[in-house]
Amino acid sequence: QVQLVESGGGLVQAGGSLTLSCAASGRAFSLYAMGWFRRAPGKEREFVAAINWNGRSTSYADSVKGRFTISRDNAKNTVYLQMNSLKPEDTAVYYCAVRLGGSSIYSSEYQYWGQGTQVTVSS
Repeated sequence: QVQLVESGGGLVQAGGSLTLSCAASGRAFSLYAMGWFRRAPGKEREFVAAINWNGRSTSYADSVKGRFTISRDNAKNTVYLQMNSLKPEDTAVYYCAVRLGGSSIYSSEYQYWGQGTQVTVSS
């Protein structure tokens, strides 16, 4: 069992920055791939970014590429999402997730999920 707790969400003006954190329980954190997903009001959950177990492989949705950076600190059992140049369309609940294997862009392949943190970007 893995428990995930996201933090760092909030209200920010367009063009601003936020850093989300996701703290994971469990001793095998360094073996997991991690992903960030988001769900905007009235929309389906979508992939944002993913990182493999050692942080050497990352992937991003086209909509956030060049603005968001995913990273991890295995010593702290934490994954981060640095979000820069935020846009109103980035407004969503952001979720982190664990995949027991390689990273993936597909939410159905992740086994554990956090409760989500709200990010609101005002224009």
